[in-house]
Amino acid sequence: MKPWKQIITDSQERDYSLVVPRDIEIPLDSGKIISLIGVRRSGKTNILYSLMHRLRQTIPTDAIVYINLEDDRLFPLTPHDLGGFLDSYFELFPHNRDRRVYFFFDEIQNAPEWERFIRRLHDTENCSIFVTGSSAKLLSREIATSLRGRTISFEVFPLSFSEYLRFREIKPGHSSRAVSMMKNAFAEYCRTGGFPETVGVDDLRAKQILHEYLQMIMYRDVADRHGVGNLFLLKSLIKHCFSNIANPLSLSKLYNDFRSQGIQLSRNTLFDYISYLEDAFALFLVPVNSQSQREVMRNPRKLYAVDHGLKGVVELPTGADIGRIYENIVFLQLRRKEQTICYGRQKQEIDFVLPESASPRLINVAYDISDPATRNRELNGLVEGVRGLGVHEALLLTAEEEETVATEAGKISIMPLWKWLAGV
Repeated sequence: MKPWKQIITDSQERDYSLVVPRDIEIPLDSGKIISLIGVRRSGKTNILYSLMHRLRQTIPTDAIVYINLEDDRLFPLTPHDLGGFLDSYFELFPHNRDRRVYFFFDEIQNAPEWERFIRRLHDTENCSIFVTGSSAKLLSREIATSLRGRTISFEVFPLSFSEYLRFREIKPGHSSRAVSMMKNAFAEYCRTGGFPETVGVDDLRAKQILHEYLQMIMYRDVADRHGVGNLFLLKSLIKHCFSNIANPLSLSKLYNDFRSQGIQLSRNTLFDYISYLEDAFALFLVPVNSQSQREVMRNPRKLYAVDHGLKGVVELPTGADIGRIYENIVFLQLRRKEQTICYGRQKQEIDFVLPESASPRLINVAYDISDPATRNRELNGLVEGVRGLGVHEALLLTAEEEETVATEAGKISIMPLWKWLAGV
């Protein structure tokens, strides 16, 4: 017999008011099952806590229940045990059968046949349901299949820079003090990344935390889930990918490089391992912007990581890395809001083309444009893109420079990246 009543009342006695809110907007009464998916340790549980705190402003505490399905008091779970949860809840609060209640299930994949239970709960009870799970167990396509149109999925990423400032209790502003604090925080954000657990810790501890995360992704979310047989190849692939963020990924070249190192593999195996890392939300591949599917397939995709801090786990950082770290940060900021992101390849490459976005739809990223050749290359690429797409403005993100450049094709805004991210 599972101690459901104890677990339910324990959850209702907890204080959720100290949770730092995130920028993600999640409806409380959508009529759908809300599922939060994303890479491990990106903050899904704290988002549930924040939602519960919001509800407590207007809803009785006994109508809100949080269940962590990694609670050791629940092991081992059987499909029958979940039915015991519902019975226990209504035995404790029978008056709530006549009102809407809110159920939060964390790490739902730990419950066998959870899909049937959640479906039944949604179809037969007057309730709002929120679930989270590690991305390897609760992918959006799997949810869509299991819950058959009953769910709305939200992707959860590590902290954006504006969220990072909130976690550090730094208020964006224009004063000299505010600017210096934001720039200092941004330098730290570039080094340690955006996972919530790394906020405010020293660089060595942050690297240890990120190393643990990478190990979890590699073993639990990829190797165990997909039955990976060649762990040496998987480790080599992970090191290559996180070392080469913001670079094109040519699978043919990578295949030949691995073969030249004496690693035994097939092209299909390499393709599969890349797709496993994408499924785990560890990596993202961005295609070239083209109306021709043949052109899209012919060109390599550009590689980005779910958190730029992971780059420092697989290699020693150098000063030359900062430009690619900047570009990865911009990708993540765009990915939080845009589903369709491409890069442009004409005479010169454009880092980001957003075909379905409002303006600006063209963005380049360059850490330092003090050299005239670099500045001209970045601006000329955007001018070419502005003409080709028929838009009227573009954006160039840098470390320090800020100005507006008027060209015959349109306006190009130059901004410091930290300022663009902070929204000041």
